[in-house]
Amino acid sequence: MIGKVEICGVNTNELKVLSSRECDALLRKARTGDQAAMDALVTGNLRLVLSVIQRFAGRGESMEDLFQVGCIGLIKAIKNFDVSLGLRFSTYGVPMISGEIRRFLRDSSPVRIPRSTRDTAYHVLQTREKLTTQLGREPTTDEIAAALGIRRQEVVFALDAISEPVSLYEPVYSDGGENVCVMDQIGDSRSTDEQWLEHLALNTAMENLEARERKILDLRFFVGRTQTEVAKEIGISQAQVSRLEKNAVQKIKKHMLPS
Repeated sequence: MIGKVEICGVNTNELKVLSSRECDALLRKARTGDQAAMDALVTGNLRLVLSVIQRFAGRGESMEDLFQVGCIGLIKAIKNFDVSLGLRFSTYGVPMISGEIRRFLRDSSPVRIPRSTRDTAYHVLQTREKLTTQLGREPTTDEIAAALGIRRQEVVFALDAISEPVSLYEPVYSDGGENVCVMDQIGDSRSTDEQWLEHLALNTAMENLEARERKILDLRFFVGRTQTEVAKEIGISQAQVSRLEKNAVQKIKKHMLPS
């Protein structure tokens, strides 16, 4: 059972457990439209819902939400179950409840994953569990790929696809003061806000220059030409290039560092 004593207003310690005979009798009555029998079936199988939602714990979803969705799956299972098949209701109900929860998680996920990728991930997880039992250790990615007859890249991609997305602002460490978030660990020191603002200011300053001044700075500092080479290309003297370059730099400094 999950750790909570009460979930969605239901006290889990007081839930009734139906015997197989009681369940079959209520199922037959419910099929005739007996609402009291339907209510008794739902109440008597809530422990089944609780056992299923434990499999989906740790995914960041509210257990109360999963419980409610599981109850919808339970009601669908009750309405669709055929007593004449001679099966235990739980054998039919568990897949129905699980399927309803999986659909909810899929539809509410912020990332849409192709059905084929989800299927591959499902087989990968099954194979990993089977190999872990056989080998007595966690299998490698290559071993899983070999067992499934697929490429290693497909295994990695499938597992990555079903990984839960993490917010950049998710706290990963706290020393009692300010939290350290995911963003702090993966931030690009080459592309900070300050550098972006400086780059924007430089572009604005360059746009305020005359066309010939922009060309001289481009050739000098982006292409790497000497003043003599720039003078030959533009058709002016080296002294004029030096003067225009100096004036252009001064204009940029004045724009970016106003007094």
